[in-house]
Amino acid sequence: MVHPILGQRVVREQLPTCRSCGDSNLKLVLSLGKMPLANALLTEEQLRQPEPTYPLDLVFCRSCTLLQITETVPPDQLFSNYLYFSSFSETMLQDSKELAQILIESHRLNESSMVVELGSNDGYQLQFFQERKIPVLGIDPARNIAEVAEKRGIHTLCRFFGKALAEELCKEGIQADIIIAKNVLAHVADLNGFVEGIRILLKKHGAAVIEVPYVKDLIDGHEFDTVYHEHLCYFSLTSLDHLFRSHEIVLSDVERIPIHGGSLRLTIAHERETTPSMSVATLLRREKDWGLDRLEVYLDFGQEVQRMKTSLLSLLRSLRGGGFHLAAYGAAAKGTVLLNYCHIGADLLDFVVDVSPHKQGYYMPGVHLPIYPPSCLLDKMPDYTLILAWNLADEIMKQQSEYIHRGGSFIVPIPEPRILHRRE
Repeated sequence: MVHPILGQRVVREQLPTCRSCGDSNLKLVLSLGKMPLANALLTEEQLRQPEPTYPLDLVFCRSCTLLQITETVPPDQLFSNYLYFSSFSETMLQDSKELAQILIESHRLNESSMVVELGSNDGYQLQFFQERKIPVLGIDPARNIAEVAEKRGIHTLCRFFGKALAEELCKEGIQADIIIAKNVLAHVADLNGFVEGIRILLKKHGAAVIEVPYVKDLIDGHEFDTVYHEHLCYFSLTSLDHLFRSHEIVLSDVERIPIHGGSLRLTIAHERETTPSMSVATLLRREKDWGLDRLEVYLDFGQEVQRMKTSLLSLLRSLRGGGFHLAAYGAAAKGTVLLNYCHIGADLLDFVVDVSPHKQGYYMPGVHLPIYPPSCLLDKMPDYTLILAWNLADEIMKQQSEYIHRGGSFIVPIPEPRILHRRE
């Protein structure tokens, strides 16, 4: 596969104003230093080539309360050839099936309806609507993933979504009863164009369901490793309410869900067609009480991250110094960030395993650890395995019960480093 970055001239922009409100009142919260692109896995040949790195600085907008990074790498260089396939996670599949059932029943979807998913990946969500004969359309810019979706029978446009594409679809007579955007809004550089596109594409009485990682959970769980160049923004409900209202669409409902270490599931609709539920007003009030509109909360988060880094490094060095062998599980984007920020490389870990065959045979960005299939845990039996995909820790440990039975132990780094199934 062709590496999306190496060998290309990378043009990037540094953020002068807020991505949502346009204000320049941005304050630095945390600097993770220079970082490789989190999903730019390397081939063996590419290990000998220069590897681009980019500043990863987190800032807070005092005007609209949006937390965001300052660097914008062009989307076509991030997403044109993508290696994250949602369907390899049983947790994601089950959640998607349940969401489809809820939407089909609550909105009485049928063969005359239209469901559009933005950032549809390999069709893992839309398949559950198509099984019920409900027309679907996926939109995803990653050509390799869109091709997988098409082979599964999910019609997918390989395009970036925004105002222009929404207008184009409307001219073709396509409007959506339901728009789904799961874990995609944070990836969007042009927030206002994306949200305006949703307003245009959504039918008068339609609803859009948007899921975003929740900044409250990021802060409480010290989830600094969810900060990377693909994730441009980190949302509170307060910042989202400001964004949506500027486009005459409103939050009609909100729910906190455990996906991705803690997320918000939002339902939005046209302003004149809905009355917000009590859940929206309640969470907005709680965010005020929690201080999510104040800079000091985010500065405290930055200090906690630095302390956690010191704690994790101390644990791993102690184990390695004691003669134990260590590996890691999950070649996820968050793993790239954690390994590079904490400077965890071949001096501490022997290898990384991942269940996705699309990642096996590659190397982790920056630290250049090899990626093997999970069977290597039993073949090589490292004493301890650091779970980089900690949001799927329960699923991983269930799948690796034989490794645990043979005496292997897992380390979960977030929110505090801890050993599970400690060796005697």
